[in-house]
Amino acid sequence: MTDDAQAGLVARAQAGDTRAFAALVRQHQDRVFRFILRLSGRREDAMDLTQETFMKAYQALPAWQPHAQFRTWLLRIAHNTTLDLLRRQQRVTFVPYAELGADEQDPALPDPAPQPDALLAGRQRIELLERALNELPIEHREILLLRELEDLSYAEIASTLDIAEGTVKSRLARARSAVLASYQRHAGET
Repeated sequence: MTDDAQAGLVARAQAGDTRAFAALVRQHQDRVFRFILRLSGRREDAMDLTQETFMKAYQALPAWQPHAQFRTWLLRIAHNTTLDLLRRQQRVTFVPYAELGADEQDPALPDPAPQPDALLAGRQRIELLERALNELPIEHREILLLRELEDLSYAEIASTLDIAEGTVKSRLARARSAVLASYQRHAGET
């Protein structure tokens, strides 16, 4: 959907058109759910938090300004809602990609390997990467998720997390360095 078409949907939703808001939900719900699931680590929490995110978005919709991208605004609400839950529960985990259902996996990602030995090696690498990601502080993990999995630009991440673009770049660099070092340590590489 083009930015103009989305802006039109948002404007209609702001004017009270519930069908337009429903279309926005359909357009963004999978992305919001995946983001929350990867942050929260629990499917049940992700389902509840996704619904809560859209309820909060609906309530805050009159305050949304057209200069902000709707997607980043929505992910910011999802981010804040998820962090609130994680703070209350005092837990932070990462959901292994292999545990996601086929309907939750990004169809753009290719199968890691068709051969059993290559598939096993791929799963071992994923487990090592997940272990390395789990060791990262939440602010570094979410930066990696937003950049590498959600493919947000630096400006979009800055807007989503309400931090400076320079902070995004420095956190991303530190997160990549830390996850690589941890991965190499777990893999026994030097």
